[in-house]
Amino acid sequence: MSLFKKSKTEQSAPRLALWKIAIIDDEEGIHEVTKLTLRKFTFEKRGVEFLSAHSGEEGLALFKAHPDIALAFVDVVMETDDAGLKLVDAIRNELNNHVSRLILRTGQPGQAPEEDVIRRYDINDYKTKTELTRSKLLITVVASIRSYQQILTINQSRVGLQKIIDASSNLLEEHSIKAFC
Repeated sequence: MSLFKKSKTEQSAPRLALWKIAIIDDEEGIHEVTKLTLRKFTFEKRGVEFLSAHSGEEGLALFKAHPDIALAFVDVVMETDDAGLKLVDAIRNELNNHVSRLILRTGQPGQAPEEDVIRRYDINDYKTKTELTRSKLLITVVASIRSYQQILTINQSRVGLQKIIDASSNLLEEHSIKAFC
């Protein structure tokens, strides 16, 4: 039994779902540092859940199992020199997921030149592993999750508007314009 009694608002407040952040990298140290840095992170009163994959193939399986991933940090070079790029392409084109925010990270910046990659692939940012300090990592996560949240809101509004349009056309089909007026 707890020594502290929860107030009625605490008891009745629904628990908000956690933001899902995927770390797709073949270096275990990158997973550990990212989790350590973001372990207490919250945005809009929601914490984070970390999902890990160590290869492009595992990353694709992760996205198939969790299409609601808000943000993924994807290493460019894993089992092959372009495994991360192939994964990004599969997420966007095979899974048709254009909502999740994808950030490429690389330890070898010359391997995949920034300008070419940013133009060719539907990614949201491209960072070297060394430039993502704690502060820059937090800023990147906030901006990415905010963007993800806004895209979800826009998509929900679009679905709602489509329902209104469909209902309006059904109403007009069933009644003549004169009767409608």
